[in-house]
Amino acid sequence: MSAPKGYAGVPVLVLGASGFIGRWVARRLSAAGALVTSAVRDPGRAREVFAAYGVTGAVAKVELADRLAVGRLFAATRPTVTFNLAGYGVDRSERDEPTFTRINVGLVDAVADLVERYSDATWRGLQLVHTGSALEYGAIGGHLVEDAEPNPTTVYGRTKLAGTRRLAGHRAAVTARLFTVYGPGEHEGRLLPSLMEATRTSAAVPLSEGWQCRDFTYIEDVADGLLRLGLCRPAAGRTLNLATGKLHSVRDFVQAAARVLRIPDQQLEFGAVPPRAEEMAHDAVAVDRLRALLGWVPETAIDEGVARTRRFLDATDQILHGK
Repeated sequence: MSAPKGYAGVPVLVLGASGFIGRWVARRLSAAGALVTSAVRDPGRAREVFAAYGVTGAVAKVELADRLAVGRLFAATRPTVTFNLAGYGVDRSERDEPTFTRINVGLVDAVADLVERYSDATWRGLQLVHTGSALEYGAIGGHLVEDAEPNPTTVYGRTKLAGTRRLAGHRAAVTARLFTVYGPGEHEGRLLPSLMEATRTSAAVPLSEGWQCRDFTYIEDVADGLLRLGLCRPAAGRTLNLATGKLHSVRDFVQAAARVLRIPDQQLEFGAVPPRAEEMAHDAVAVDRLRALLGWVPETAIDEGVARTRRFLDATDQILHGK
């Protein structure tokens, strides 16, 4: 998959660059010739990840909850485009309520101010691409259109929604709401990593009944979409869904992955665990706004995405998880 053109020689800052989404965005920007600065908490660990993912450029250690530290980072790097891929609460171990607000809301506030302060008047695209979450919609059901009135039921969903709303009047920012993203670099214990682990151990995989439906989007498509958005003309505070627009049950995803990974049916224990309390139930995700803006939507099929994940991990000779 070729990188979108337009970033060659452009100073770009990636916040949360060692995370699942961040490493892929930094990888694609590196391939596009951008002058990448990757902001991370642990540079030593990040460099291991970046070596495997082909990420080039500077690595900056920063605590994103520290507004002054973030300000110093912007002053030092003066990015033309910033990708804010940082978020707190995706990992189930992240449950400190003040930190939810500091990262998911306060950081967005700070970054919105800073990208305007250090804006490049010659840049014709967006200054800030921010990732939102499907959990911002919460328990509303129906067709998930961006203008629907959300009803988030988790602290993560509520704080991510507050961050999205902070950008509503920002002329050169966009929020891309992400759904069920999968691929190399996912957190250990998530669905695909658990299935891949089963190929090595032959252990049973405890699963829910799997009838809940999700929009499964392959990580390279997500990274590609975020880079494409950065090249768009400014449009005040736009929010859009970055997804395939197609729903598949968890059971269908597991069975497709099992075929690719050659996991026997007897290893798949459907019904062994209850559904999560925050599980969303809704119709298809609207992608009309994404298609109209980019002339593109993610199209990687599940079996292809799983096969590409396996090939990537085999090629790097290691499995990298976490932030």
